[in-house]
Amino acid sequence: MDDFASQIYSQVHQIPHGKVATYGDIAKFAGYPGYARQVGRLMATLPEGSKLPWHRVINAKGMISLSGNDLQRQRERLLQEGIEVAESGKLRLAKYRWDGR
Repeated sequence: MDDFASQIYSQVHQIPHGKVATYGDIAKFAGYPGYARQVGRLMATLPEGSKLPWHRVINAKGMISLSGNDLQRQRERLLQEGIEVAESGKLRLAKYRWDGR
């Protein structure tokens, strides 16, 4: 695994239960501002059964970026953590966003 990926995974691992971060937040916290798309690619290619809390990473609009069954799977995981998520995948970023501390 390269240094970029390990830094990204480290940041995602730190997102607390009941909080979310955007792809851009994770890139910035890891020291790679402007690499939000690459964070998204890493999340999309996680191996099946990964223990990383990938479901806590959303887009800058405060929405789940996935669609169909994948959107519902991520939504269900967030709901289980007490995060209110609309059927569309939208949530209140101002309420649930993690500040990286």
